[in-house]
Amino acid sequence: MATPPFVVSIREKIGHAPLPLVGVTAVVFKDEKVLLGKRADNGSWQCVSGIVDPGEEPADAAVRECLEEAGVVVKATRLAILQQTPRVTYANGDQADYLDIVFRCDWVSGAPHPADGELTEVGWYGLGELVDVDRFHLRKIALALPHDDPAVFAGGR
Repeated sequence: MATPPFVVSIREKIGHAPLPLVGVTAVVFKDEKVLLGKRADNGSWQCVSGIVDPGEEPADAAVRECLEEAGVVVKATRLAILQQTPRVTYANGDQADYLDIVFRCDWVSGAPHPADGELTEVGWYGLGELVDVDRFHLRKIALALPHDDPAVFAGGR
């Protein structure tokens, strides 16, 4: 599902104005590899991400997004980083400000595949194979890599 119904409903009222949303990123590890997908909308390679539904626990949203987008069952094991992302302006003019909650997740089961059309390719990649991943997403992966590091809170001025 590309745009959650609750966002569509809000957009009917506010148009393209900036909308604050809570997003999640699931940095999923299996052995020494990370799960990456190529986004259908812009072709970028990144970890699975999505919007938290109203009333949904963020860690549950990360797990749900992995199943919906990549067909894999995961377990969220720790908070890696909490950060505000730069404003996103979509091709249709909609603007969004995401509070991004990044979780380290461990693979439980399932073979990755583009499950719902949001990703055109998905698979496991070694940490030395991340040449097409931008710095913003590489940072998420690096901060999620350790099993027990404390979460990073961006900003903090």
